[in-house]
Amino acid sequence: MDSGHSSALTAKHAGIEARIADEIRRPAPDSTLVARLKKQKLRVKETLSRI
Repeated sequence: MDSGHSSALTAKHAGIEARIADEIRRPAPDSTLVARLKKQKLRVKETLSRI
């Protein structure tokens, strides 16, 4: 795949990671949202590993 796609996926992975960190820092984090974000992050990571 092209490096542009890889770069976009890397940026998406970092963005999801930041959203997880922000949510965890909240006084009452939404565990369902955190779990969903972690699954999204894993899917992106798996896609990156196949490139």
